[in-house]
Amino acid sequence: MTPMAEQPAPKPIDPRGPRFNQGAITVLLLAGFLLDWRPIAAIIGLVLLFGAAFGPRYGPFLRLYADVVKPRLSPPVELEDPRPPRFAASVGVAFLLGATVSFAAGHPAAGWTLALIVAALAGLAATTGVCVGCEVYLFIARRRGVELVA
Repeated sequence: MTPMAEQPAPKPIDPRGPRFNQGAITVLLLAGFLLDWRPIAAIIGLVLLFGAAFGPRYGPFLRLYADVVKPRLSPPVELEDPRPPRFAASVGVAFLLGATVSFAAGHPAAGWTLALIVAALAGLAATTGVCVGCEVYLFIARRRGVELVA
């Protein structure tokens, strides 16, 4: 068996983009909960999916940050590896898929529990910079010997 070719390190990103995305997701999920508007779980799940699977150009809030907000800010002090936030977004997609299925199956309490977990973790990351999903990725990456970019 030949070893897999080493993938090139991805280009570092401005960490304020994912935080902006997380803030928008938090607000929308909380508004959906307060209004009991269950489709928001599926909609935000798709938003996260597009950003995680296809990159920031396809995540609506990431694109809004890049096109409207970022040009008005000074350059970031530091950059970060894009893989941890993408992993965290993927975990959010899984939770929101579970929420969507729960709503469709007639279990709104389970659906809102899953959606509010995403809202709470996204809110924590947006307000403090502590991204639990990112930390899980970093733990796994270190154990596997993955080199991170910064």
